[in-house]
Parts: sequence; C-alpha cells; structure tokens
Amino acid sequence: MNRALRPAVLATLTVLVLLVLSPFALVAVNAVKSPDEYATDGPLSLPNGLYLKGLADFWIRVDFGEKLFNSFVIAFSVAVLAVVVSVLNAYALGIGRVRGRSAFLVFFLLANLLPQEALVYPLYYLSKEVGLYNTQLAVVVIFTAIQSAFGTYLLSSVFATFPREMLEAAAIDGAGKVRTLWRVVVPISWPSLSVLFTFFFIWTWNEFFLPLIFLISNDKQTVPVALGVLQGDRMMDATTTSASALLGILPAILFFLIFQRTLSRGVMSGAIK
Repeated sequence: MNRALRPAVLATLTVLVLLVLSPFALVAVNAVKSPDEYATDGPLSLPNGLYLKGLADFWIRVDFGEKLFNSFVIAFSVAVLAVVVSVLNAYALGIGRVRGRSAFLVFFLLANLLPQEALVYPLYYLSKEVGLYNTQLAVVVIFTAIQSAFGTYLLSSVFATFPREMLEAAAIDGAGKVRTLWRVVVPISWPSLSVLFTFFFIWTWNEFFLPLIFLISNDKQTVPVALGVLQGDRMMDATTTSASALLGILPAILFFLIFQRTLSRGVMSGAIK
C-alpha cells in the first residue's frame, strides 16, 4: 500500500469503528447511570459512578438467567442440527450428484427466501395438531429447517468443488459413503462448517418473531422476546431500558468474540481455495 494513503485508510477505519461502537457505548453508559443523572444531564453525559440497580432490577424482573438458558439451548441445538442436516443434504447434492440437483437447489433457495410471516400461519396450526405448540422443540425444529435450507444451498457449492482424487482414494481404501463423509469430507470442510455454526447460533439467538408466536409461556421465552415484551412497559425508565438492551446484546457479542478466530480461519480458508 502507498505510504501516502495509509493515514487516510487508518482514519477511515477509525471512523467506521467509532460509528459501529458508538451505539453500544451509548447503551452501556446509560445502563450504569441513575435515573436522576439521566433526567438531569441527558443520555450523552458520563455517569458520576456505577449505578447497577437498573441491571439488577431487570435481571430479577424477567428472570434473565432463565431466559439466557432458554436462548442458549435453542440456539445451540439449532446450530448443531442445522449444520448436520446441511452436511447430509449438501453431500448428496454436491458430491453424490443426485438427479434433479438443480431443482433441489432452487427449492432450498426459495425456501430460504420465504418471509417468516408467510410461514407462521401453517406452522402454527401444524404445531397445534402434533402437540408441539408452546414448546421449545417446535422452535428448534422450525429454525433447523430454515437455517439448513441456507446451509444446504451454500455447502452444495462448496462440496461440488471437492477434490475427486481424495474421494477416489477413500473408495480404493474401502471406505463407504458414510465413512468418506465423516472421515474425509467433514474434516477438510471444517472451516466452512464452523462458520455456518457460528452464524446459525447468532441468527437463532436474535430471532424474535417466531419465538414470540410459539413460546407463550413466560418460563419458555427467549432473551429477545423478554426484551421486546418489556420495551412497551411504561413502568420501565430509560436507564432500565438501556440495562435490558445491554444484557441482551452482551451474550451475542461474547459468543462472536470467542469464535472470532474460527470465523477468520473459515473466511481465509475459503479465500485460499
């Protein structure tokens, strides 16, 4: 890179980082500010001290620990199951070359493009018929199908370029299709699978609409639903609202930071290919 351009690039990156982090910083500042400070000095002032009562009140009010556990169970289950289903489908379409491969891929693409509002009516009555309404299993099954549609479409393209020499070598060694999948294809494709797992987890964690419809019991609700329900509560002041937003954002940010290296490796692996 030209040395003359480096200051301009660094300045641009700094501005972009500040724009991304400024809303989170504003929420974090107001989450530890007392209502009196907020009313007197406004939302842009720095707090005189750490006021943690808003965080504690919100945690107790919604039983936030329970909501965290519910969200983690649902998001983790969907991420694991969606990756497994995507691998099996993509192995058949990308490597197995089943008949009608293009039609299947178009079907999965269209299924992924359908808005959730178009799915909620038939899914609601179907879950009622099979006795899964108001259960976390219903949400896990629905999101596994939705996420795996995207995963299948993406992995099919990845598996279609898989080196045939490795598959032939595995066949010569006596490996069947199942063993070839789990001993050859999956280990080599692990960077792509880890990226999918991370995205599936974060996407499912942030889902609001379908959990709101299918989880009506308070003890089964997720973090976004608990936050959304309380946003319209008139008894909540601005600092408690900021505290609720901070507690809702932090788990997803922490998960992203933990798997940041995994994401980087997956993206770089795809770029090298």
